Parts: sequence; C-alpha cells; structure tokens
Amino acid sequence: MCIECFDALPRFHYKGKEYIAWQDDSICRVGFSSVPDIGNKEINNKVMSKAEIKAAKKKPLFLKNTVDVCLIDKIKNKTYTFTINAGYDYDGASIARIFWRLIGSKENIEFKVAALVHDVLCENHHYVDNDRYFADKVFERLLEVGDVGAFRRWVMFHSVDNFQKFCGWGKEEC
Repeated sequence: MCIECFDALPRFHYKGKEYIAWQDDSICRVGFSSVPDIGNKEINNKVMSKAEIKAAKKKPLFLKNTVDVCLIDKIKNKTYTFTINAGYDYDGASIARIFWRLIGSKENIEFKVAALVHDVLCENHHYVDNDRYFADKVFERLLEVGDVGAFRRWVMFHSVDNFQKFCGWGKEEC
C-alpha cells in the first residue's frame, strides 16, 4: 500500500486520541496513532562485534517510530491501549526454516505488522489482561490485513495458539 493510500483508511477516536483503523471486523478493531514504520537491521562485520551481529540476526526487525496502539475486543467489549516505542526490536513471525517454502520467512512483508503487535503482547501479557486467545486473534486478523491467504493464516494462527497453550504464554517470551 502506498503511503498516500494510508490516508484513505478510516479513523476513530478513543479517550481523545485519534487512531487509524488498521483492522476492523466483528471480532476486533486494531488502531494505530500513525503508520508503523518497520525497518530491517543491517549487518556489517567490519564495524559490528560478533555479539551485535548475533543480536541483529536474532531480532532483525525494528520499529522506526513510536506508535500508540488501541485494541478493541468486540466479543468481550474491552478496550486496551499501549505504546510501542521507536527502537523496539523483534524477530518477526517465528516460523521454522523448514516451513518457509509453505508459509514464508519470518521477515515477509505480510507478517511484519502482525508480528510486531503480537510480539509486544507476548512480552507484555498485562496489556490485554493476560488474554492469550485475544492476542492470537489480533495476530490472525492483522495477518489478514497483511494479505496473508486463508490457509497460511490458519496455519500461523493455530501454530502460535497451540505453542502458547503448551509452552509459551506463561513464559518470558512466546
């Protein structure tokens, strides 16, 4: 989507703040105060230490701008707001390399916004009152907005949902 196209997205207000309605359906609404500007880290072994290179490979994506997020759970009639600060780095969609041909690599453009929000929610369960399923549904709905097809979206949603059920949500990261 071109930058000018984002101006055509509808807006909504919550507690005096304007949000871009990035996603809105009968399950949830996701709004951003501005368009998330996501960058890829660059590696240069001439100026970076091995530890810096390892860290950049582990979390190759970062948010360039600070974004306020508003999530509305339309099923439970709850609204959550939080801020993702510029410089936040994350690993993208956690997809095992063996499945890249089927699903895509973790840094695919279609996954970047969904993975950004989901990673923040996994690191900060309290942002959504520890509602793991809602966090996963937000991920799935944002994948749809990112133009991820129904089959890949289904596989990705059920992968993160089942992973978190058995070993993720109660841990430091999911």
